[in-house]
Amino acid sequence: MAKPYQRPDKQKKNKKGATKGSGGQARRALRGKGATPKAEDRVYHAAHKRKLERQRRDSGRHEKEQADLVVGRNPVVECLHAKVPAEGLYVALGTSNDERLTEAVGIAHSRGIPVHEVPRQQLDDMTGNGMHQGLGLKIQPYKYTDVFSLLSQNRDEPGMFVVLDNITDPRNLGAVIRSAAAFGGHGVVIPERRSAQVTGVAWRTSAGTAARLPVAREVNLTRAIKQFKDNGYTVVGLDAGGEHTLDTFEGGVDPVVIVVGSEGKGISRLVRENCDVIMSIPMEGWVESLNASVAAGVVLGEFARQRRREAN
Repeated sequence: MAKPYQRPDKQKKNKKGATKGSGGQARRALRGKGATPKAEDRVYHAAHKRKLERQRRDSGRHEKEQADLVVGRNPVVECLHAKVPAEGLYVALGTSNDERLTEAVGIAHSRGIPVHEVPRQQLDDMTGNGMHQGLGLKIQPYKYTDVFSLLSQNRDEPGMFVVLDNITDPRNLGAVIRSAAAFGGHGVVIPERRSAQVTGVAWRTSAGTAARLPVAREVNLTRAIKQFKDNGYTVVGLDAGGEHTLDTFEGGVDPVVIVVGSEGKGISRLVRENCDVIMSIPMEGWVESLNASVAAGVVLGEFARQRRREAN
């Protein structure tokens, strides 16, 4: 077959791509690449490894427990009445005297708690603000236990524990501790991270019951629940849409663990999957939910009633 006619003056080219210009290579070559990243931001640099190690040490799991400072005249007096373990009472110089201040100093002297008179500026620096009303109480860090110690306790009745998931308000924690102590509970379990801790606010809300009811703190809440289940406990999660209601569940007389989630988020997915029973509390239709501490108190009260009936 004959080849098609081609002009004799046309050059044969095998070049691919643009036939004119540099394609912008020269313009891009002149563009700045920005500042050199810091050594700790370069993943291949030794400083980056040191930064990661420093962040790991500074994370909540490795923090040393520090004393908490309760401020304000009424909160300080309430903590002193609740016999919260305290290291010292701080009174700002020049603070006007009243009944609450006199009462706080008197209780501190009777309990052997040191009373320190400090400049107001020093108390401002200790609290981070000037809302202390001239009075502050430094309380000792709470001594937590663990699930193994809770299970090792000798008791004459089946154990009843409360596990708190996603509870970040220390007032709720204190109220749950108080309810558990009132209705015969044997302990409360909280996660180590993203949870309310036993601070001065929780001490005050518990009305001193935190001094007698053990609180365990665990890194992995799911693992702690499995530990309870391995020891013969029934794990009951409080959440909507469960197969039982408080009226139909009769397992409160057996060894039981009550799992309570926050009012907004509820129980986390992994914790819910490890519960033996999901139980809801009957309420009026126009009420959406109960506060976490109220829900825990209702269930603890019902289980305590079942145990009294069983004993009789």
